[in-house]
Amino acid sequence: MARSRPGRCGRRGRRGRPGRCGRRGRCGRGALLACAAWTAGWVLAAALLLRAHPGVLSERCTDEKSRRILAALCRDYESGALVGDLCEDLCVAGKLLYRRCLYYESGKKVLQADWRGRPVILKSKEEAFSSFPPLGLLEDAADEGAQDFPEAELLLLVAGEVRNALGLELPGGSLRPLWPGGRGPRWRGQLASLWSLLQQEEFVLFSLLQDLSRHALPVLGSCGHFYAVEYLAAGSPRHRALFPLEGAAGGPRGSRGQAKAVSDMALSFLDMVSHFEDDFSHRLHLCDVKPENFAIRSDYTVVAIDVDMAFFEPKMREILEQNCTGDEDCNFFDCFSKCDLRVNKCGAERVNSNLQVICDKIFRHWFSSSLGGSALSFPRQRQLRDAVQECADPRSTARGPPRAARDVFRKLRHLLRATQRELQDAEE
Repeated sequence: MARSRPGRCGRRGRRGRPGRCGRRGRCGRGALLACAAWTAGWVLAAALLLRAHPGVLSERCTDEKSRRILAALCRDYESGALVGDLCEDLCVAGKLLYRRCLYYESGKKVLQADWRGRPVILKSKEEAFSSFPPLGLLEDAADEGAQDFPEAELLLLVAGEVRNALGLELPGGSLRPLWPGGRGPRWRGQLASLWSLLQQEEFVLFSLLQDLSRHALPVLGSCGHFYAVEYLAAGSPRHRALFPLEGAAGGPRGSRGQAKAVSDMALSFLDMVSHFEDDFSHRLHLCDVKPENFAIRSDYTVVAIDVDMAFFEPKMREILEQNCTGDEDCNFFDCFSKCDLRVNKCGAERVNSNLQVICDKIFRHWFSSSLGGSALSFPRQRQLRDAVQECADPRSTARGPPRAARDVFRKLRHLLRATQRELQDAEE
């Protein structure tokens, strides 16, 4: 680090005379004002930084703290306060082994572990089991000395939590992935553990999607308030192709292999967009699109690995419909609506789309410059670049007819398939 130079008040004047600060205290007042201005500037800069990046003050992620968290989890398991199908492997058999801390942010804890030789991620919205509000039914039953609860009442409670988390009204049959199963000797701990998991929107969403979508991570198991999902290497802006490709289909070689990998991933993103738009009872909106929230499998299938900011249409409308004085008040991360100045209310309908944001934040990186160097013809590269620019422009589809968005989607899919054929022909 470079040494700071002494300020004017720390130096003597020429020929040994006192510097200017030694006369009549003029520099004392000036220095005080300068110091105050400097401090105010740093305070303002810090405030702007925190507003743009609230995670900068996140708790430090350490192995020591992570091991203490898991040790406390096991103590609660041994006392019977919580249960889960992973607790025995974690706390007794030693088959679920902690490896490293990935991150802590806003209370959320994300840890990497090995489960029977398979890398997994352990997640929880809170550090401690006691941080989650208890199930009132259990407390009432304890006061009354009751040990049994009507199943219909429990199902209503689960359905209510799903409604709060996702904004969905689901029939009892759809709640099977969340149901704790048969009643055993640790039934109360089972209910308490389920209740802590139901307070975590991401767990609820992953659980309900695990048999419905190949673009979402399945829940592998849980212990108390921690749940496990498959470990996949997340994307990062530091990667040339945004995602680590070394483990995908043997890893692409050369510019042609890189171009093919990118086109495969782009087509999978389009498949995900179509799937989230059309294949559920309500559209699923992605409000935080960035490489870090996605990963790819070895066959280049794109998987959403962080869905804390994903919402089905009913919840999305509830979030967007807020008071406003301008359109900027109606921006919820990557999900935008418009402000109706007649009533100072944001519209409940989102005006941009998953496709537009993915084009802007993912596809631009791939197609704004030449794709794979000379692997593709210049006309094809230009077609892809122009189509992505059209797709990424919110004015091209916002409040426009649904046909406009479908046309952009079809154009991109057609160009990407043509890209694959061109690359295949070049290999032959």
